Parts: sequence; structure tokens; C-alpha cells
Amino acid sequence: MAEETRNAYGKKLAELIVKDPKIVVFDADLTKSTKTAEAKKACPERHFNAGIAEANMLGMAAGMAASGKTAFASSFAIFAAGRAFEIIRNSICYPNLNVKVCATHAGLAVGEDGASHQAIEDVALMRALPNMKVFVPCDQYETAAVIEYVSKIDGPCYVRMGRGKVDDVFTPETTFDFTKVNVLKKGSKVVLFAMGLMVQEALKAAETLKEDGIDATVVNVSCLKPLDEEGVLSLLKEHEYAFTLEEHNVIGGLYSAVAEVKAKTDVTTKVTPIGVNDTFGESGKMKDVLKKYGMTAEHVVDVVRETLK
Repeated sequence: MAEETRNAYGKKLAELIVKDPKIVVFDADLTKSTKTAEAKKACPERHFNAGIAEANMLGMAAGMAASGKTAFASSFAIFAAGRAFEIIRNSICYPNLNVKVCATHAGLAVGEDGASHQAIEDVALMRALPNMKVFVPCDQYETAAVIEYVSKIDGPCYVRMGRGKVDDVFTPETTFDFTKVNVLKKGSKVVLFAMGLMVQEALKAAETLKEDGIDATVVNVSCLKPLDEEGVLSLLKEHEYAFTLEEHNVIGGLYSAVAEVKAKTDVTTKVTPIGVNDTFGESGKMKDVLKKYGMTAEHVVDVVRETLK
């Protein structure tokens, strides 16, 4: 079944706000789009709409967190991570406050909204902030689990979600350990590290690569920070070739995170990035934009084949 990760966020947040009286929710005039409207229906007295003022919204969330609340704040990723960056840095991360920045409409998958709304640098921005934890769930079930997880841990968290529907990777019964990278398929020689909607493409690519006699390992990296460096390093040591798959700029995201782990060691595994190659996107249907920028299983297969020649 295909579902939007933002829908899973809305449903889980509505469930949590009823259970936990400490939770408060903030939005920036996008409650229907970010799906925090679900939490507003469940508990209207603890849902606050700051209007089209993302910096104000996150400042309000910081104030609530300083008063002992668990604050969830949502907007589109380009506004939550970009427009309000300074507030996140100085008012949330510097004092290490319990604010969960849950951003929707991230990446190229926003499609028709175009380059101005396609956040391809948000993970890089959030990874660079001290005290910030960064999560990129790949489907509805992992999203729900991430939201519950961040609601229970203290400190700033950034959760990256999309607008478009993505196929299920997991089931309602799946249990998650966000302190570890998640090996979805065990192979040899080649390892595909993927985050977000590229996890689904990695799994599809692995099936096609079987036809070439390439048995690829597929790894879901949903926690970018703190990264399971031990797990990443172990996988690098076990494979000759590694590829990072991300619907994000190859600068500062998953590729950078994996390369940083490798750089601290004498591991010689070749790491090849597959992502947005330091360029802005453009307007178009989600599938067309993703295809043009190489966010498909077919492109992954082509890159792996070319690298292994």
C-alpha cells in the first residue's frame, strides 16, 4: 500500500497528543498540508497556529519547551529548516530545548511546487547543528515509529517527510531500533545505503542487479544524526563498493555522513554518491522530476553497473 509519510505523522501526532499532556503542537498556517490538523481535532487547546511566520512559530515552540512542554512544530521543509534556521540554531539547539521540528514537503518530490519549495539542503543544515538529531523515515510505518520515538527522547529533533505517496517497506508489526542502521537485504561486494524514498528505489535496484549476478546489500539509514558509525563502518569493511542514495544534495547529507565515517579509518571501499548533484530542481510532476534527477531504481542500476565495469 502506498501512503504519504506526512499522513502517518498526522495520525500518530493526534494519537500522542491525547496520551501525553506535555505535548503541544505548532503550525505556520499549513495545518491541512502538514497534517497537524489531526492533532488540532484531537486536542484543539494544545494546537497553536502562528500564521505565515515560521520563525515566530519556532520561537513560540522554544518558549513552551523551556516551560517543560514537548513541542512539535511543523511547516514545509524549505521554511522550517531554511527560513527559520537562525531560530532553530540560537533558540532551540543552543539551549538544547525539547522541540521536534517535523518538516513535510521535503526534497524534489514536492514536484510542481518547483525549486523554490524543493528543500534539498535541509538535512545538511540540521546535521550541522550541535544537539540536533536528524531522522528521515522511508514509509508510513517507520514515520509513525520515529514520531513516537522523538516524543520520548529529550532535546531537539528534525524529522524529514514528504508530500507524495511512497510504497510500504515495513508493516504495522515492525519494531525499530533508531540507534542502528537497518539492513533490509544482505548481499556481498556492493552495499546500497539509502534514506527516505530512495530506500524503495534501492530495494528495486537490488532486484534488477541480481540479473547481473550482483547481490547487493540494502541498508535503510533513517537516523542521520547521531549516525550508527560502527554499523556503517562494519558494512563498508564487508563490501568493495558502497553507494549512497538520497533525495537531497550530495553535499551535507547521507553521502557526506558515510564519507565522514570512512575518512576516519583506513577503509578503502569506494563510496559513490547518488543524489542531487549540487543543483536546484524544477517544476514538474513528482515522478518526472525524480526521474530527471536520477532518483530512480533504473538510474541506481546504471550507476552501479558503470562503477563495477
